[in-house]
Amino acid sequence: MTTRPVPPGGLIDGTRHFYAVRVYYEDTDLSGVTYHANYLRWFERARSDLLRLLDIDQRAAVEAGEGAYAVADLSIRYLRPARLDDDVLIETRCTEMRSASCRMHQRALRGDELLAEAELRVGFVAPDGRPRRQPLAWREAFKPLLPIEEEAL
Repeated sequence: MTTRPVPPGGLIDGTRHFYAVRVYYEDTDLSGVTYHANYLRWFERARSDLLRLLDIDQRAAVEAGEGAYAVADLSIRYLRPARLDDDVLIETRCTEMRSASCRMHQRALRGDELLAEAELRVGFVAPDGRPRRQPLAWREAFKPLLPIEEEAL
């Protein structure tokens, strides 16, 4: 039996999460530059991977009728283009945790070169779309990622 590749995954290093992506042809426009919306997709994949690494099961929460995370605010800044075949590293930091939301900072890097960065707030929402307290276990899971002053929830 041959070895098969495993699904992609990132890793947590201290208070940062890293997730690797490669720029494929489908990610680019006619000029060979990554289409701007793909950065949002990469950032979303990185956040989803971070949740998996923290043992936060969004699918189970949705199926149980508890709720899910939704992006409430997002600001993105594009600095340099990613191009076909570039290896891009997505870095995610949790900058603030509140009872119903979390603020994050994400960066797309090609080596040491900053390509794009985003500031966002994700909120935990009930199935009816209203804000709801995040499960305590989820907030606890984020504690190791928080800046020192945020560790006391």
